[in-house]
Amino acid sequence: MSRKRSFWKVVDQIENLIERESFIAGSRLPAERDLAERFNVSRPTVREAIIALEVKGRVEVRSNAGVFVNEKTVQFNRSVEISAFELTQARALVEGEAAALAALSIKQSELVKLKNTLDIMENGNDSDQADRSFHLTIAKATSNAAIVKTVEYLWEIREAQPSIKSAYKTVCDEGHMQRMGEHTAIYNALVNGDSDQARRAMHNHFNRLINALFDFSEQKALEDVKRQSEENRGRFSLSHLHKMPQIKI
Repeated sequence: MSRKRSFWKVVDQIENLIERESFIAGSRLPAERDLAERFNVSRPTVREAIIALEVKGRVEVRSNAGVFVNEKTVQFNRSVEISAFELTQARALVEGEAAALAALSIKQSELVKLKNTLDIMENGNDSDQADRSFHLTIAKATSNAAIVKTVEYLWEIREAQPSIKSAYKTVCDEGHMQRMGEHTAIYNALVNGDSDQARRAMHNHFNRLINALFDFSEQKALEDVKRQSEENRGRFSLSHLHKMPQIKI
């Protein structure tokens, strides 16, 4: 079995243990050596699995402390109707200020993590999870638990509502290169410790996303109108009457 397949197998095994609460939320995972022995794989394979789990948001790697299982995010009330536009505007307001604050306090280890998520996004593997990790890393760099929980909650809304998830996936897939450029601009502003530029780069990212969502919405509306028109055309057309057999008396 290749290392790539091996580490994804380890990811699945650890996630199953988390779901069964063998590894409970907030607890520290066993040491890398112990995990390697437990799953009968090499330590580099375990290391790659931990990176993948971190990108997926299942664990948090804390410098000089170990790897900890993340708490479950606050469950979104699905009866609340929120549009993709409302969500994106809220994210812009919250995450713009989070980026500005993070620029003043972000650690080198967090910058390295952001760079890793950019590399994953660029390769097209687990882009959505890497995107989530990117934004949550910035939130955590503020050292403000309320901001972290707010950003996590906004991401929960994105994943909980199928219409929003579908719209986001479409515009993100079609605008992959723009998304990469925008995230890189945010990263560069954080590297430079420039709060104003970090806020501006985050706002630029969400502004483009809102416009892309409008374009997607308009296109979908036109397709719905066209489909309905075709259905009505077929329903009211008289052409089929000419194909009916003559009735002989």
